[in-house]
Amino acid sequence: MNHSLDRERGRHTRTVASRTVGTLLVLALLALSGCGGGDSSSSTSATTTVAGDADPTDVAVINGWVTALRHGDVDTAAGYFAIPSVAENGPILVRIRSTDEAVRFNESLPCGARLIRADSTGAFTTATFRLTERPGPGSCGPGTGSVARTSFVIRDGKIAQWRRVGAGSGGGRAPSATA
Repeated sequence: MNHSLDRERGRHTRTVASRTVGTLLVLALLALSGCGGGDSSSSTSATTTVAGDADPTDVAVINGWVTALRHGDVDTAAGYFAIPSVAENGPILVRIRSTDEAVRFNESLPCGARLIRADSTGAFTTATFRLTERPGPGSCGPGTGSVARTSFVIRDGKIAQWRRVGAGSGGGRAPSATA
């Protein structure tokens, strides 16, 4: 009878251990799923490493857009724009009414960039970028390494307004070198 009692205790111990391991795995998966892994449209690391007081959700959209552009992926960059939206690049106001128009606007930007700061005032988030070269048409040229600023209005996770602010330019093909 002691042998059957020992076997029963062994089964109970294995069952408790299995449930504990299973519970720990579920908790670990839940914790990981909350970390934002896998979604290429946002960058959670940017929200913690970019200086400024901007809303982290807006920072993630801006950083996702500029990262796609810096890698020469104008289709993905265009996907960050709301349809319709507007882009004001110096004296030029572009009304973006289709994805094709968003692609053309992004193609017109000769520089890529890295987001280095983002600050919010009202509905606007003003992003400061360090300009880089990027694959695709145009050349950032002497603008590479310069700083450029753009003010954004982000609505529903998309760029509703893109407005170049401040002086300076880089690159030679487009009127602006902002990424």
